[in-house]
Amino acid sequence: MVIKIHKLKIWKEYFEVVSSGYKTFELRKNDRDYKKGDILILEEWDPEKEVYTNRTIEGEVIYILNGPSFGLLEGYCIMSLKLPKINKKVRISND
Repeated sequence: MVIKIHKLKIWKEYFEVVSSGYKTFELRKNDRDYKKGDILILEEWDPEKEVYTNRTIEGEVIYILNGPSFGLLEGYCIMSLKLPKINKKVRISND
């Protein structure tokens, strides 16, 4: 199995709920052939300023639901993520 690393833009408001551990999934157009085991590097994006904030969070894809099923459009997927945790907080990089 080949594991791919995908760098993805994520808006600030969604980055916050991922980094807090409340949002453990990503809904995306499956134009990158996402697979279980792939790594998502979510890069925080400020849509108002149109800049990256340099904060990132990394998650492993542990399950994928592909459309069309359960109202999900064909060509889209929902990926369940395993997020790293340190002292009950998700690790965030400010690099």
